[in-house]
Amino acid sequence: MEYKKFLITGATGFVGSHLVEKLVNLKSKVLATTHHPILPHSYFKTKNLSQKCEVVKIDLCDLSKTVKLIENFKPDYIFHLAAQPLVEVAYADPKNTLYSNIVGTINVLESTRLLSKIKGIIVASSDKAYGKIDPKTNRKYIESDPLRGDHPYEVSKSSVDLIAYSYFKTYNLPVVITRFGNIYGQGDIHFSRLIPGIIKAIIHNELFGIRSNGKFVRDYLYVKDVVLGYLTLADNIDKVKGGAFNFGSDESYNVLELIKVLTGILRKPLKYKILNIPKNEIPYQSLDWSKIRKTLGWQPKYSLQTTINEIYRWYLKYF
Repeated sequence: MEYKKFLITGATGFVGSHLVEKLVNLKSKVLATTHHPILPHSYFKTKNLSQKCEVVKIDLCDLSKTVKLIENFKPDYIFHLAAQPLVEVAYADPKNTLYSNIVGTINVLESTRLLSKIKGIIVASSDKAYGKIDPKTNRKYIESDPLRGDHPYEVSKSSVDLIAYSYFKTYNLPVVITRFGNIYGQGDIHFSRLIPGIIKAIIHNELFGIRSNGKFVRDYLYVKDVVLGYLTLADNIDKVKGGAFNFGSDESYNVLELIKVLTGILRKPLKYKILNIPKNEIPYQSLDWSKIRKTLGWQPKYSLQTTINEIYRWYLKYF
């Protein structure tokens, strides 16, 4: 694919920053949107990405401004990553999470439907869109499983997923939907998430509180594998439009197993306490990603073993 003009929503966040970095390195023209000030020690800031692309502050829940933005920039591709990304924030503030995630997505899709001849729109959903699977089975999710989130964050992702598909089905917009497992890497400064939280506790010699009973299971996927997944879909948009794709890894761990893996690789001790106070969290979540592997040949290139020391050094500099 010839890389041309890309609009990335939520571009100054963790995953968005890595995607911007990759695209500007490919000499693409990138318009990065953000709703919040760029944090001084974020990945976006420390990599000087604002000097390498155009940054626009915008509330995507404002339809007229979103229409104007897309009309003026005329992107070839849109990566829609903007969202309120934290389960615990959604629990405390369901209205704004639902409104931001759902209305922002509608406005991006509606603006594109009304205005633009677009080559592709890649929409970030989540493994959380599937909701809870029967705990007696503990099987991996496949793309044909129903979307049945039952708490605010999960419902927002189920809704975004279905809305995106409806714009493909009804208006033939070239939309493809991504569902990723737990993403980790340099630049994630949401320390309520497991890997950033564990590394922070190790660096500061703090007691790490485990919200669950320590047995909740997730897949772990490195951020640069996520970026490669996004670009693989954009490269093959005519083949994948209208589809939804899981992206996961073979690194599926419960919390206690993850701590053992990380402390073993880093050779650093961690003191922890099981709090067992989860709120609305899914006990078992693992993705079957054979569809994207069979369709386009994508598979993870990185692992905790090959990345975690470099990630640890990034957090040392951050603190």
